[in-house]
Amino acid sequence: MKAKPRIAVVDYGMGNLRSVTRGLERCGAVVEVTSQAEVIDACDGVVLPGVGAFELAVEKLQGLRRCILEQAESGKPLLGICLGLQLLFQESEEGCGSGLGLLRGRVQRLPEGVKVPHMGWNSVRILKSSPLMRGIEDGEFFYFVHSYYAVPEEDVTVAVSEHGTSFPAVVQKGMVFATQFHPEKSSSAGLRLLENFVEVCR
Repeated sequence: MKAKPRIAVVDYGMGNLRSVTRGLERCGAVVEVTSQAEVIDACDGVVLPGVGAFELAVEKLQGLRRCILEQAESGKPLLGICLGLQLLFQESEEGCGSGLGLLRGRVQRLPEGVKVPHMGWNSVRILKSSPLMRGIEDGEFFYFVHSYYAVPEEDVTVAVSEHGTSFPAVVQKGMVFATQFHPEKSSSAGLRLLENFVEVCR
């Protein structure tokens, strides 16, 4: 039997750490919730969760910025969740501060005329294959909570959803993956996605 992969859940004070940790553990991972670069470096994969505002998250993440960039550049699997997806891009309308810049593009507010934040279950349309979406049906529902969405400037969109506009629900570039929805709150489909990430890390 293959050894369980160790996955670092980055603790920078703005993530739903307990439910993410529980979901990854259910999927066969050993989870290290950490804010220490040396622990992140020793793990097989990295999860960057996030709930809250982009500008504050950028500020709180400064001490780990170099570490996370090095992990991604080394080819280690990285999964951003919700605000964690938005932080992978270069900038956001939600305050000043530069994102990690692992993906080209910016983050902007959902259009006027729709309820913000977008909160609840929405279907996801798969545009192209990704190991993250293996075994997940096109049109599956996932749980979203967000007021902003990413506008990529490169071909990284794996799946889209809609709320006033079509927006990336899943993105991937190499071993950098991210979801705008919360897989840890998305029942069996979300667990399948986390299981797929654990397998990538293995």
